[in-house]
Amino acid sequence: MDLDLAQVRAFVATAEHLHFGRAAGELFLTQQALSKRVARLEDVLGVRLFDRTGHSVRLTAAGERFLEPARRALAAADDAIMAARRDDRPLRLDVWGHLFDPMRTIRRVVARRPDLPIEPNLKRGLSEVVTALRRGDGDVGFGRVHALDEPLPDGLAHRLVRLAPMAVVMGEAHPLAGAEALRPADLGGTTVWFPAEIGKLDFLDRFLAEFGLSGEFGGVNLGLDYFLDHLREEPRHVSLLPADVAVPADVRSVPLTEPVPLYSWSLIWRAREQHPVLRSLLAEFAAAAREHGWLEYDPAVHWLPATELDARPVRRPVPRPG
Repeated sequence: MDLDLAQVRAFVATAEHLHFGRAAGELFLTQQALSKRVARLEDVLGVRLFDRTGHSVRLTAAGERFLEPARRALAAADDAIMAARRDDRPLRLDVWGHLFDPMRTIRRVVARRPDLPIEPNLKRGLSEVVTALRRGDGDVGFGRVHALDEPLPDGLAHRLVRLAPMAVVMGEAHPLAGAEALRPADLGGTTVWFPAEIGKLDFLDRFLAEFGLSGEFGGVNLGLDYFLDHLREEPRHVSLLPADVAVPADVRSVPLTEPVPLYSWSLIWRAREQHPVLRSLLAEFAAAAREHGWLEYDPAVHWLPATELDARPVRRPVPRPG
């Protein structure tokens, strides 16, 4: 029996989204075309892979058994394509959002496949990355994809790859430094500080507005060390960082809860003219997300800006057998 990899890819995308419309969007197919591919695969295998009841989609027992081998088959096929088409030029990965240390996520993904030829480049922001992609000067970008002054250009695709819980950071002299956890409401009597203009801090702007907090912005963003030095020296100020960013012993990082704010990291790339390494990179991000729970989201526990939920529904990890 020969498997059609396009059909297998349609199955895996649907299994990861548990939604035919979103899976079709990821693969740049119509929902009808995606449904036909899944149906043909079920005919070839002689089993049902999904239970479809009204608007609900879930894997059958056969679908759960088939999912991991299907992922491995696609990864092997992508590796074969990459090997046949590989040239000497590495994949150009443009990264932004440096204050929140995006490289810690890149490191964890690249460590899974150190053989992937990737060349990271630092960019100032999303607008610069979009310009580089449109000109063909970059292959893929990694950072926070948020609202710009104009919509993302046609022909660019993006995928949410990580939701990072945020923490409050402050100097050890701050009155809240001894807390084990803090709610956003607990920050009402203090000032949230960031070394940049609010227009460049889309996530923080929305966070402050949502929870009625006050912010102070000024100075030049000179990097994480300067940022932490300011918090040490100014006991009235707190700020936010992803909870897994390492801070020195004299700076406190306190988890946020009720709700837990999540910072979204995405990949963005040209939908056509893709570098041959891109599929493998996307597969490694997906594997890391499954392994580390990077896409876990519960609206009763977490907070995301409403515009992100509207624009990009969060994918929940696919339940595994047992």
